[in-house]
Amino acid sequence: MSIENPSKERIKEILENAKTIAFVGLSANPERTSYQIAHRMQEEGYKIIPVNPTIDEVLGEKAYSSLAEVDEPIDIINVFRRPEHLPDVAKDAVQTNCKMFWAQQGIVNEEAYNYLKEHDFEVVMDLCIKVLHAVLLK
Repeated sequence: MSIENPSKERIKEILENAKTIAFVGLSANPERTSYQIAHRMQEEGYKIIPVNPTIDEVLGEKAYSSLAEVDEPIDIINVFRRPEHLPDVAKDAVQTNCKMFWAQQGIVNEEAYNYLKEHDFEVVMDLCIKVLHAVLLK
């Protein structure tokens, strides 16, 4: 089985309806891509939830060490981790109230994709949330 992302129309609908994005692997370093993308999505009106065990806070938001610790609803789980870490992040994701998993551009893992699909997740891989937001919602 290969990875198949939702249609552009469906991705637009997801982005229009989402309010909260958990950023797994979000860095506190403004030079890092994860920080820049989370900051931009925050500027676009989304509440961001940093998930990174090495930081306490970023972009004015309390950071959680894992998805399991997040105590509020999540609309999108956006992942900035290397592909080999995706199966573990996927296992954490299925323990949340979220059903939307987004792996950033350049990040693909078929094992994680299949696991998430078996657990009724919508899955996007190898696409940048910031770019698609700019293209589809502007």
